[in-house]
Amino acid sequence: MTLNVGVIGVGMIGQDHIRRLTHVLSGARVAAVTDVDLDRARAVADDLPGAKLHQNGPALITDPDVDAVVVTSWGPTHEEYVLASIAAGKQVFCEKPLATTREACDRIVDAEVAAGRRMVMVGFMRRYDDQYRAMKAAVTSGDIGAPLIMHAAHRNPSVPGHYTSDMIINDSTVHDIDVARWMFDDEIAAVTVLKPRVSSKARPGFNDPLLVLLEMASGVLVDVEAMVNAGFGYDIRGEVVCEDGTVELSESEGTVVKRAGRFSGRVPATWRERFIRAFDLEFQAWIDAVRAGGTTGPSVWDGYAATVACETGLAALRSGVREPITLRARPDLYKQDVA
Repeated sequence: MTLNVGVIGVGMIGQDHIRRLTHVLSGARVAAVTDVDLDRARAVADDLPGAKLHQNGPALITDPDVDAVVVTSWGPTHEEYVLASIAAGKQVFCEKPLATTREACDRIVDAEVAAGRRMVMVGFMRRYDDQYRAMKAAVTSGDIGAPLIMHAAHRNPSVPGHYTSDMIINDSTVHDIDVARWMFDDEIAAVTVLKPRVSSKARPGFNDPLLVLLEMASGVLVDVEAMVNAGFGYDIRGEVVCEDGTVELSESEGTVVKRAGRFSGRVPATWRERFIRAFDLEFQAWIDAVRAGGTTGPSVWDGYAATVACETGLAALRSGVREPITLRARPDLYKQDVA
């Protein structure tokens, strides 16, 4: 069976997912698209054989020829489309964030719990990255002892004009927040945000870089250096320090060349280059799970916990002090999440 997928939002990430669904992965086709910019959506639909153009998200979701939904629209619209997909009984892949507020995420949790089954996968693709998976395997094996500290860095070469200072936490650091929860199978208990010297490359009013300190419930500490105007490339770092050893992400997917007393390697230019395989593996896993009648990967609970942590991180950025995180009781539906 070929899975007929409807895509809501055909901006940069939406078009990238349409490309992989159409030309890279197996078992699915893009059957319908829509976007707030209907001219852009029409141009995309014209390049997809047999794809329908819908006027809006609700029309696409209720289309009987759409089996499952991909939400890649503007973050504040995610709640509406995810809730509508659950109500329609259709599996949905939602790019992060699940929703932009704790209250919106609560409503999605309640709707999915009422449905009695998992229907949403949230797009935290780093869980599908080969390097991060190898790191988690080393940590969970116990071979290097109990984890104590994780060091992480998220460095963008630059960011577009619409990018705001708050997005350093809720658009960039959110990935490290999800990785920390997944890496240690643990919740974040508190957040502190420190403001280093501001980079001369930062726009006026930006706190760039930031140092975000996450305290896990187990006592593990995770420090995240978040910089969005690094200039030299898209540089993602990670190291877990354990009682008997350490494990870290390699510097590059490519080779390190040593010649004439020097060594060099490649730094990825963009997030696409660094995580293209992770995106492919993530989407193929979702397609396979939906075709089998279920879902997989990061859950609504993971999306909820990440959004609450980001909200708390923004509060810590403004207050300058440690801010504790309070989560609702975890529903039974999410107590044995698949990853």
